[in-house]
Amino acid sequence: MARYIDPVCRKCRAQGKKLFLKGERCYTKKCALEKGRGIPGQKQVTLHFSKPSDYKIHLQEKQRVRNMYGVLERQFRKYFEKATRQKEIPTGDKLMETLERRLDNVVFRMGFAPNRRAARQLVLHGHVRVNGKKVNVPSFITKVQDVVEIKESSRQILLIKDSIEADVQVPAWLEVNKESYKGTVVSIPNIPELGLGVNPVLIVELYSK
Repeated sequence: MARYIDPVCRKCRAQGKKLFLKGERCYTKKCALEKGRGIPGQKQVTLHFSKPSDYKIHLQEKQRVRNMYGVLERQFRKYFEKATRQKEIPTGDKLMETLERRLDNVVFRMGFAPNRRAARQLVLHGHVRVNGKKVNVPSFITKVQDVVEIKESSRQILLIKDSIEADVQVPAWLEVNKESYKGTVVSIPNIPELGLGVNPVLIVELYSK
């Protein structure tokens, strides 16, 4: 299974925006962008660039969303194609909804992990249960009324305990009981209300060309 193994801060530097891939660290002065580090491999000199093309703007937005959720291109494209086959909500919102409902993202959103990368590892290593059953597939798409919990024997893991104790704002489409290390998907995420800071329309336009 392919995975990204280089420093994740390089992704933020390449995009020129925070992707919050390291959790709390991204809010501190230790963040690579806060230190003023530029594009990887580029000397720290003043350069004059022409206005970015429309294609570059669209591509950067797609890469930004992919990097945020840790999804490779092939899987991301499958999510998009599936989103285009439904007519209930805009394609871009459906794409983002699918990404939000991934199990690794749900574990992160519930506050059981400091970032999506750590949440992915918890799922892969079998620390997460869905409706009482072990699920070790990060791309598993959760449904309404699914109950996600940390396995009882894994609740003493320091990373999980520290994440539970942190003051994390849980989105309205999830409910969490920190004392029981358990959460429930109570509704489908409403993408416009989440304020993700991304523009999925640019992704739709990129793939539609």
